[in-house]
Amino acid sequence: METELLLATLAFIIPMCFTPGPNNVLCAAHGSQHGLKGSMPLIAGMAVGWSSLGLFVGAATVFIEENEEFFQLLTYVGAAYIAYLSYKIATSSPIDTEHEQADRLGFRTGMALQIVNGKAWIHFLVLMTAFGGLFGSGFVAKALLVLLNLIFGLPAVVTWATFGTLLRGVFSTEKSAKNLNMAMGAALFAVAVWIALPH
Repeated sequence: METELLLATLAFIIPMCFTPGPNNVLCAAHGSQHGLKGSMPLIAGMAVGWSSLGLFVGAATVFIEENEEFFQLLTYVGAAYIAYLSYKIATSSPIDTEHEQADRLGFRTGMALQIVNGKAWIHFLVLMTAFGGLFGSGFVAKALLVLLNLIFGLPAVVTWATFGTLLRGVFSTEKSAKNLNMAMGAALFAVAVWIALPH
């Protein structure tokens, strides 16, 4: 393994994992409503879905590059789904213990989001085409690259969920909690708009 290639790969992975995106903003919004513990099923689903997507992209990079129109359509579907989640968060009432469990997003939502997560597709497509040779050739090498990505991606979403949890403690009154929900929903909607815009 070339040290320069490893450093270049990490320089790509770490900012991509920690900067705002559908997963991170949703984790912050969900953490602000349900806390870190209540967000763990969502985070686990994201981790499994994210890694599964990475393995799929690693195995099908050539097909994906030759079918850009299909994946552009998938980007718009993803933006619409994220916009829907932003609406649900922005319009939700301040959580009480009676309704908290019912309103949580779970493992399946975390997995499903990765299918329509445009940032995730772009992330893995660039990762596999630009840095795919980091661990050598073949599918096992691609799987190791996905594992390296997970090592940084999982702490990223946990960090964002923790940030949301801290905000929950600050915005403790009913009015401030509603304002926080609106702000988090608006942030997630902005991510949806960014995804839908041409880049």
